[in-house]
Amino acid sequence: MRLTLALLACLAPTFAAGIPQEDYKARRADLRKTLDGVMILFGADEPEDLHTSFFQETNFLYLTGWREPGAVMLLTPTEEALFLPPRDAQSENFTGRKTLADDLDATAKTGFQQVLPRAAVESTFLHMLTSARRVYTLSADPRAQKLRSIAVLHEEGDAAREIARFRAVKSPAEISLLAEASNATVAAHLAAWKKIKPGLFEYEVAAAATNVYFERGCERSAYAPIVGSGANTVVLHYMTNHRRLDTGDLVLMDVGAECSDYASDVTRTVPANGKFTARQREIYDIVLGAQKVAIAAIKPGVHLRGEGRSLHQIAYDYINTHGKDSHGEPLGKYFTHGLGHFVGLDVHDPGDLTWPLQAGMVITIEPGIYIPEENIGVRIEDTLVVTENGSRNLSAALPREVGEIEKLVGK
Repeated sequence: MRLTLALLACLAPTFAAGIPQEDYKARRADLRKTLDGVMILFGADEPEDLHTSFFQETNFLYLTGWREPGAVMLLTPTEEALFLPPRDAQSENFTGRKTLADDLDATAKTGFQQVLPRAAVESTFLHMLTSARRVYTLSADPRAQKLRSIAVLHEEGDAAREIARFRAVKSPAEISLLAEASNATVAAHLAAWKKIKPGLFEYEVAAAATNVYFERGCERSAYAPIVGSGANTVVLHYMTNHRRLDTGDLVLMDVGAECSDYASDVTRTVPANGKFTARQREIYDIVLGAQKVAIAAIKPGVHLRGEGRSLHQIAYDYINTHGKDSHGEPLGKYFTHGLGHFVGLDVHDPGDLTWPLQAGMVITIEPGIYIPEENIGVRIEDTLVVTENGSRNLSAALPREVGEIEKLVGK
């Protein structure tokens, strides 16, 4: 098994697929113009656990495209340098050969003119500090914090927030990859719908979906598949997927692919036996109505969350003024999570949900109603690109209307 993994590692491209190397250079150049100090970013290390594949830290990936482990990057307004680890022959027996700083093709492969051994990180950092006011790090990375500790007289900067402002607006190349991930996700849901029937286990439904996007070349699930039936539909991030589907159940499927590093996030709620009950349809139609009014309101300048007429408030108001629970009370209290989030290299991409939307941002719209005493949970979620005049639904090919769903589930 390990020899096979090593062979695959040798054959796999080291650069992130689908984004031209020039785009990464341009991203770094744009970010460097905003800095008044040194930014330290550590890439992901080789995983020690065979349960985990190597995936690059996404801020590092966004700026470098580099897919090999153990790298470090330093940025200033005038300089950029990539540092690569030394050769570990024993490790490479299992994981494949890695690029060294002194390889003749290191600059061409990485896109950095200055490629140095990782042992030179600290001395280079000290040199860059002489003209720096601030040190930018990812606060959750202890490796960066250890290096930053030698710069006690410099102000602290938040690297994640600085990078998020750039990551929030996607380039055409990124949107193309997000559309690819969404297309694979739509196909995955449709395959699972065809398989769904009472007596099946939730994990079988999840497998029917994930097999489709893996066969399409997607590297992994964007998040652990959520397939909740019956009472499990009201658990927002239910991932156990061990219950058997019963006649009369709803099945909430929140399943998304990650293809060429970019994620999709799509949810549908369907009847296990192919037919909604009257009450299930009533709740479903309210959630769908809330999603439609929120999507119709998307345009540059509006907010996902925050004061005023946010998209979240629009969806909440719709839910709270349509339908009642079994006690005759409004349904707004059963909408228990946010309306959406940014999507990109991470399924929950960084960004402040109170920022005004801009063309090129990619978000989800995912209203839901979860009524535990009725064992009814309904969520409908799509991934959308904000455009100059509204939005484009990347997962629109997956039906949302009750009649269309009933024609496809179990067929």
